[in-house]
Amino acid sequence: MIALTLAQLADVLDGRLHLAPGDTPDTVVSGGVDTDSRLMQPGGIFVAKPGEVTDGHLFVDAAVAGGATVAIVERVVAASVTQVVVADAIAALADLARHVVGRVRDAGDLRIVGITGSNGKTTTKNLLARILEDEGETVAARASFNNEVGAPLTMLRVTDTTRFLVSEFGASAPGEIARLAGLVEPDVGVVLMVGMAHAGGFGGIDATFQAKSELVRAVRPGGLTVLNLDDPRVAAMAPIAAERGVSVRWFGRGAGADVRADEVEVTADGTRCVVTVAEGSGDAVSAALHLRVLGEHHVMNALAAIATATALGVSLQDCVARLETVELAERWRMQPLGSERVRIINDAYNASPDSMAAALRTLAQITGPGERTVAVLGAMSELGEYADEEHDRVGLLAVRLGIQRIVIVGPAARRMYLEAVAQGSWDAEAIFFATADEAYEYLLGELRDGDRVLVKSSNSAGLRFLGDRLGESFS
Repeated sequence: MIALTLAQLADVLDGRLHLAPGDTPDTVVSGGVDTDSRLMQPGGIFVAKPGEVTDGHLFVDAAVAGGATVAIVERVVAASVTQVVVADAIAALADLARHVVGRVRDAGDLRIVGITGSNGKTTTKNLLARILEDEGETVAARASFNNEVGAPLTMLRVTDTTRFLVSEFGASAPGEIARLAGLVEPDVGVVLMVGMAHAGGFGGIDATFQAKSELVRAVRPGGLTVLNLDDPRVAAMAPIAAERGVSVRWFGRGAGADVRADEVEVTADGTRCVVTVAEGSGDAVSAALHLRVLGEHHVMNALAAIATATALGVSLQDCVARLETVELAERWRMQPLGSERVRIINDAYNASPDSMAAALRTLAQITGPGERTVAVLGAMSELGEYADEEHDRVGLLAVRLGIQRIVIVGPAARRMYLEAVAQGSWDAEAIFFATADEAYEYLLGELRDGDRVLVKSSNSAGLRFLGDRLGESFS
């Protein structure tokens, strides 16, 4: 974080300053900001966030032991540390992020990119960060830090020398992206797709469209939106950009995209394609890309990253060279485990109908002659009234793709199993287990040389840990 005096910090947060012995209002703080006492570093600022299960105020002493020199609290606690008392710790975190990013932007050449979409945010963020980090100091969200806590924490890692801030904006209800993106008014807003992820919270696909379009409305006038031309709902956001005086740069597989991919070939060691970028003169430049991140669907994420980076002045050749160094987008996202004998693809950090379908298609595409497809599937969360229908669709798709063993785990995913059986996968081709432990014991005895195994579920189903166990067992 940038340097602030304690007095400035209290003023930014509209808080009351309670000084510890040895501190004065002119004492300067510049350490990292966090809500987790276990992650405190010397000189850090601890935000005592009330939670559903516990309360951050109970961990102020632990934060001090970790090196915290300031605590942002909603009530004074008995701890030997300077405290800034605020009405709402989460709101204070947002206020501090807005102030820090605004100061750095006003003083230098900081460029801010915001990314949203029903799927692909974290992968695209990581790909774009990999491209930009060779251009200058780049701050990007860790893992999926994209909510009311994670997004401001990412912003607060900005320093006076940061050149690029890449923020990921997620939401489970309308208005959340508007609040988060509104903290920084991105120079570039990237919208990947509008799908069924979190549809239960939004209230349907049309409401999801409105929520994702909040990022387009938050882009500062004169800025840029990078939109998916292949997704009709995302393409429909172009008029919103025009109303705000924001230009549009299209990415996609179609000929009309400013950044497009042709000659796409999916293999077990990644995806190859030819990327073409249209230039302002009407000319175009092309380059071959070998994206080692598994899955054809990640081509679109790479195109979004390239469209953004080239708009920020990076050459296509540099984009391609840097992307080809990326072997894994993020842990538990199409993560290769196991061995050549039994390959495990652990993609169980999250799941939606769209990402589930993409992962199943990838499994089918990368499995060669003499090899067997095995899909270990768990529930998709946050679908609300659409849950039954969408789980049925996944079971149906798995059968139509010819997946040879369909292993369904957990009561919330049982409809996938029932639909697979109804579609003809009844002769031991589809099997159901109530727990991951039961599935693990079955798979230890069932998997054989030449198997290609996908493990896919929402985070809440916990199958990512099953994927890790299988990876270790067959390494």
